[in-house]
Amino acid sequence: MLPTRALGTQGLTVSALGLGCMTMSHGYGSPEERDERESIATIHRALELGVTLLDTAEVYGPFTNEELLGRALRGKRDQAILATKFGFTFDGTKTTGLDSRPEHVRAAVEGSLRRLGTDRIDLYLLHWRDRTPLAETLEAFQALKAQGKILRYGVSNFDTSDMGE
Repeated sequence: MLPTRALGTQGLTVSALGLGCMTMSHGYGSPEERDERESIATIHRALELGVTLLDTAEVYGPFTNEELLGRALRGKRDQAILATKFGFTFDGTKTTGLDSRPEHVRAAVEGSLRRLGTDRIDLYLLHWRDRTPLAETLEAFQALKAQGKILRYGVSNFDTSDMGE
């Protein structure tokens, strides 16, 4: 078994090593060069070795990485801590901007839950900050947490120097 670490302050314990899934469907190589069976086998092997933290985002693909991870976790969901990120807007498969307004947070989480094939996201992250007041995004996170759709939340690619709004 891998050693574990506390991640953040919300009571989340994860394996010291995590698996970032982005490159399984985004970022490197062409879609024809990617092998979904190999990616799913990699995820399964990581779980067998004790990796618990699996990281993805709606923008990876976009959407296809969450779908891939959802397929890989069928029957294995309780072995994984799922982290996914949101915050982009899309026109089909092209990103068109950033959006962390509460209504977008609610819509984005529903899409991620559906694609991941789960009823909960263990760690939901704002991928990139936009001009939405952070307090509004945090209120949306709190509401989703109260509904049990997300268990914990946080931020990614975040500059703490702009915290004083």
